[in-house]
Amino acid sequence: MKDNFQDIQLSAHFRLSEFLNLQKHPGNIPTVRDVDNLTYGCLNLLEPARQHVGPIIVNSGFRNAEVNRMVGGVRGSQHLTGQAADIRTSDPRQFHLLIAFLRMNPHTDQLLTGPGWLHISWNPYAQPRHDIRIGYYQ
Repeated sequence: MKDNFQDIQLSAHFRLSEFLNLQKHPGNIPTVRDVDNLTYGCLNLLEPARQHVGPIIVNSGFRNAEVNRMVGGVRGSQHLTGQAADIRTSDPRQFHLLIAFLRMNPHTDQLLTGPGWLHISWNPYAQPRHDIRIGYYQ
C-alpha cells in the first residue's frame, strides 16, 4: 500500500500522501480506519475550506505513535487516528478567512490557532465539541 500513497485521492484536492510525510517518516503508515477518518475530514472540512479560501497546505496530518512522540504531540492526539491536521493557507492573507470559515463549520471538533497555522480536528463518531481557541499556540 505504501507505494500507492501518492495515488490515493481523499477528496478533489487532497491526496493521502500530503498527510503522511513519508519522506521524513517512512514508517508512518495509517490503517484503513485512519484513512477513512482522514477522508471524512477532507470531505467535510478541508475541501469546503479550500473551495472558500483557495489552496491549503497540510503541515501535519496522520501520525503514528512514534512520529507523534518525535514531534512532541500530546498523548491521545487525534493525529494518531487520522482525525486532525495542522494546516495553513498558501496565501497568508487568507488565513483569517480560513479560521472564520472553519469556526462556523458544524463538523469542527477542535480549532487551535498558532502564528500562521492552525490545528483542526474532527470526529466522525461523536458530536463535535466545537472547542475553538484562537491564539492557543503562541
